[in-house]
Amino acid sequence: MIECKKEAIEKDRVDEWFQQWLTLEKKIHATHSKRENAKAYMLEAILLYEGFIIQASKTSEQQLINETYEVLPINGLERLAFIKNRPGQYACYRQLDELFGETKKRCARLRLKYAK
Repeated sequence: MIECKKEAIEKDRVDEWFQQWLTLEKKIHATHSKRENAKAYMLEAILLYEGFIIQASKTSEQQLINETYEVLPINGLERLAFIKNRPGQYACYRQLDELFGETKKRCARLRLKYAK
């Protein structure tokens, strides 16, 4: 398992990352509502998500590898692969939204775990 960096999951850092997602999420939602292509925004959001996982993990890799990351939710890599296969689909947007939310919660649980 690739452990997380304790300083990378501090509340302020996670909140800043999540705020970036919320900004993108509004754009993605709006484009889907208008039946427009949200793929460009989705690709940006995927990079934001992957970047956070890498920065929050004790790894020298520059991209996610097929390994268990402490900060990733259950089936996180499989779900991310599903999203990356068809980033323009609404179902993938919903799945990415769930991943962001679950990862934020997981970081909070890890902060509590390491505070003990």
